[in-house]
Amino acid sequence: MIIAPHPTETYLLHLPKTLRLQISVAQFEMLAIANRELSLERNHQGELIVNPPTSWETGERNSKIIQQLANWSDRNRTGKTFDSSTGFTLPNGAIRSPDASWISLQRWSQLTPQQKSTFPQICPDFVVELRSPSDNLSPLQDKMLEYRDNGARLGWLIDPQSRQVSVYQPETEVIVLDNPDSLSGEAVLPGFVLDLSVVWDVS
Repeated sequence: MIIAPHPTETYLLHLPKTLRLQISVAQFEMLAIANRELSLERNHQGELIVNPPTSWETGERNSKIIQQLANWSDRNRTGKTFDSSTGFTLPNGAIRSPDASWISLQRWSQLTPQQKSTFPQICPDFVVELRSPSDNLSPLQDKMLEYRDNGARLGWLIDPQSRQVSVYQPETEVIVLDNPDSLSGEAVLPGFVLDLSVVWDVS
């Protein structure tokens, strides 16, 4: 008579916010591949960051941003556009996933196949972070500074709650715009204008 073992039970592990999990880049890659449904990041100290799913409002707003950026990029043909599921390995070792980003073809073509694998070893030229209702503002501001300090030439932190946009550029003070109707890509994205009317108002 063969006695079948009891089926293995699965339990959810809840981690306190004060607990920091240190992982290597290789371990992060394995974890991200095994959990494609999760939005994972790794800060420059090697700490794992698990981002919760976004609300439908944030998802719709971000789709509008990506749509406009991708349409401009298709016409401009000087770079590549990426959505929020793309992770980049920054020069400081952090692995970050901006809500929207763009990299010039000139810089992208200089990467080796190894540097492009999984999480490309490059900081985008242009990044967008869109604040969700559940997001604390301070970590997003820190992330934007990290992008800037690692090579981003233009960054927008879009906050629908306050209808403010913080503009980040190298060697300049952060500029905060109150309830702008649109944003210009300036010299980094020549000719690109983001229409914010479709970002502010979702229902």
